[in-house]
Amino acid sequence: MKHLTPRQAYDFLLAHPEAVFVDCRSEAEYFLVGHALVERPGEEPLRPHNICWADELKYELNPDFVEDVRQVAGDTDRPVVIICRSGRRSVSAGQALEAAGWREVHNVLEGFEGPLDEKFRRGTSSGWRHAGLPWEQL
Repeated sequence: MKHLTPRQAYDFLLAHPEAVFVDCRSEAEYFLVGHALVERPGEEPLRPHNICWADELKYELNPDFVEDVRQVAGDTDRPVVIICRSGRRSVSAGQALEAAGWREVHNVLEGFEGPLDEKFRRGTSSGWRHAGLPWEQL
């Protein structure tokens, strides 16, 4: 698995339109906290596919995660870029994809919000949003 900073992930997704972008957080996190966007000139922004790997509130893994990604990707030859909240869940999700035969898996270091700071807040020191990259919240 390769690890990319948020800016490197953004640039990779721009340069590789065949790549599949996956946000492996829960649906609530994806919509309520917000999610990454990749702005492509002259096209609709690229939004990550929200395919939950692990719901941290329920402490449950999605047993269909690999198959759900396969449905989106079509085959294991397409690169996959995975983002989560802080860059930890996406590592285990990426490992599951590698075990299923994916050859090119990229984890977004720091995730969408980054780690907790000393005041138990996210997004204050790192992550996709902190890097000033495009995102939306629905």
